[in-house]
Amino acid sequence: MAASRAVLSLSKALNPILRGNTTKPPPARYGGRHTVTLIPGDGIGPDLLNHVRELFRFSCVPVDFEVVNVNSSLTNEDDINAAITAIRRNGVALKGNIETDHTLPPSHKSRNNLLRTSLDLYANVMHCQSLPGVQTRHQNVDIIIIRENTEGEYSSLEHECLKIITRNNSLRIAEYAFKLAREKGRQRVTAVHKANIMKLGDGLFLQCCKEVASGYPDIAFDSMIATRNTGKSIAGRNIANPTAMLLASCLMLDHLKLDLDWQIPEP
Repeated sequence: MAASRAVLSLSKALNPILRGNTTKPPPARYGGRHTVTLIPGDGIGPDLLNHVRELFRFSCVPVDFEVVNVNSSLTNEDDINAAITAIRRNGVALKGNIETDHTLPPSHKSRNNLLRTSLDLYANVMHCQSLPGVQTRHQNVDIIIIRENTEGEYSSLEHECLKIITRNNSLRIAEYAFKLAREKGRQRVTAVHKANIMKLGDGLFLQCCKEVASGYPDIAFDSMIATRNTGKSIAGRNIANPTAMLLASCLMLDHLKLDLDWQIPEP
């Protein structure tokens, strides 16, 4: 449990990113407990979420998990529809990696994509930050990456690899990025694109970012031309690093407006 103590302590050190949540959390049930949809996913997803469940259980965190299994190899969408319904009902979820089975016919829709589009999860916010005491190739990293999640080449709207980018959604994600930068006291926003190759789609995205940037003179703006898998080869061996999932659970607790100060059992 020493690692669990370290993660919750670390979550307090990360308060600048944990705080400032502008969305309203779902209401707690009677007794102050919250129900959270938990989607284990594929590969190491179940392993990582088991760490979260054990930590919460030992720490007496007032959260009950509703487990919904999603099978990426199924051709029908009953499982993902059940997950979407549960998320809408509970208002919050933790999700492991979900594999996209490339052996299925082109008409098969990615489970990840269905989640994003059905729930309009347009902003994927990733905080990349160096952890105290962890030696890495790059030191003092502190970057927030914001990815538009509902359009582009991964939106399952293909016709001969058609990539759809709209002005409305490009402006929306750019505005989100600059507002978040201002909230968190960030000094720069960088638009990552492929406008050198995809001149119309990514060119429009880049132009929208520049337009929004003009309304934020206090934040510097620049642009940059720039995979992961589900870890099946190490699934079930209890060797996958759970730090990212544990910190994601801390972000979830902050969204629920729950204090992070629970008693962690001594190792």
